[in-house]
Amino acid sequence: MSNKKLNREDQELLEAFEAGEFESDLKDERRTQLAKLAEETIRKDKRINIRISSRDLEALQRRAIEEGLPYQSLVSSVLHKYVSGGLKDILANKALQRTSR
Repeated sequence: MSNKKLNREDQELLEAFEAGEFESDLKDERRTQLAKLAEETIRKDKRINIRISSRDLEALQRRAIEEGLPYQSLVSSVLHKYVSGGLKDILANKALQRTSR
């Protein structure tokens, strides 16, 4: 656990969890399904090559250092978030709003 200060309720929950007072209510079938989905999410079975500007690559590398991960992992994460709907194109949304007025 990190060194963050927990409030009383969170500390009680953490202590109860660490003492084994919680029990999963997942059925075996659901647990297997979630494990398979997790495995498919983290499996990286395809390779791509892209050309980007040196400036963008350097910015990605700097950002990755700030995040504490390899820049390829950062790129993969950003792409995954975008295609799964977790990352939105703000500029496109603004343009769409302007045209709908």
